[in-house]
Amino acid sequence: MKPFTERFYIALENQLAGSADLRTSVLICKKAMTKLKNYVASYSFDSVEEEINFFKEVKPKFYSKYIYYISLYNYTLQKPTGSNDIQHAYIQMHLNEIKTFFDHNRAFYAYYRAGMTQLDQIYYTRGAFDVHAELEDFEEDEQYSTSHDYKLSKIIANEKFQDYLNLETARLNSGAHDWQDLIPFKLMHWTAAKIDAIELIYALKASGAINNGNIDIAELVTLFETIFQLDLKESYHKFTDITNRKKEIPVFLNKLTNALLRWITDKMGL
Repeated sequence: MKPFTERFYIALENQLAGSADLRTSVLICKKAMTKLKNYVASYSFDSVEEEINFFKEVKPKFYSKYIYYISLYNYTLQKPTGSNDIQHAYIQMHLNEIKTFFDHNRAFYAYYRAGMTQLDQIYYTRGAFDVHAELEDFEEDEQYSTSHDYKLSKIIANEKFQDYLNLETARLNSGAHDWQDLIPFKLMHWTAAKIDAIELIYALKASGAINNGNIDIAELVTLFETIFQLDLKESYHKFTDITNRKKEIPVFLNKLTNALLRWITDKMGL
């Protein structure tokens, strides 16, 4: 299962990185969720540990993206025009809803944040449905659900949505027209090829160099586009071009290594 789900998740990130709008992102996530569900329907877990891993680690990664993009789409769709006070009130309404959710699920949220595992078999295996769990936190298909995988997915999505709302608040407080205006330095220009930027982005993701790897390709693409004033909407196709290279795959990374070695030799006299 692991090779399939890892390849599938990378494919999802690639598609989201090239998504034209939020509605498309929602549809991409929905399609991925359906494909994942169909795969599990024909798969037999080898052990309880593998089942726990799927419902604790794998499914929430996909499901949380779906929930997040739905939240972001609805937020953007219903966002009011008008004064800063009106927009602040709208943001605060959503922040209050998230806080209510976290307060309502305080015990499980603490369990998740502390990295506890002693209740994993109850929370993340099928057939261990808690009769006290809220109905909206449990899907009807008991073969594809546990008592807490949806709740965990919603926690992950809400944390990310909360970060977005806090950034929106900072943007309003600063008077910036866009959150990119909050960057406290002059934006620079990427002077290498776009495909080199894509190679570096995927290397940063794969290495876990940023947020221990807990960052989406789409977020890294947006970061590079903002700081270096790039258009990387075709990132997925460029990454495919990289993987299809015959002789040397990490061309730009090797170029960086050689450039650094030359610089050290010249500057340090080594």
